[in-house]
Amino acid sequence: MKKLLLISLSALLLPACADKNQYEQAVLEQMQKEQDVKDYKIPPEDMAKCVIDLTTKNMPGYFPLDPNRMTAYRNYTKMLTLTQSQDPKKTLEELRTGFGSAKDLADAHTNYTESVMNCLSAVIMKSEEGAKEEKK
Repeated sequence: MKKLLLISLSALLLPACADKNQYEQAVLEQMQKEQDVKDYKIPPEDMAKCVIDLTTKNMPGYFPLDPNRMTAYRNYTKMLTLTQSQDPKKTLEELRTGFGSAKDLADAHTNYTESVMNCLSAVIMKSEEGAKEEKK
């Protein structure tokens, strides 16, 4: 019985981890393209970690392996890779359905954009404080 439970749990966790990893990869790719990240010489990995931390705070679900959170990871990944889709109109419609409504999709996009802006602001302020400390 315990083996069956362990196998069942493992079968559920593997796809969940894959969804999260795909989201993290999509965010990292976006940060590598982001002009402000390049201009301020911010390591894309650091920016991606910050953005992931902030966006997940406002995603549905209460814990990382919550089924609602896993769906959010898939939807956010699809949202970030919309421009790479062969049929963006169809993908956009899928996103509206996946998020629940056009408003929920807009809220998710706002969550992501605000997270990027907050992280940029935090990193820039931190680097300015470091520069002030070096001058002393």
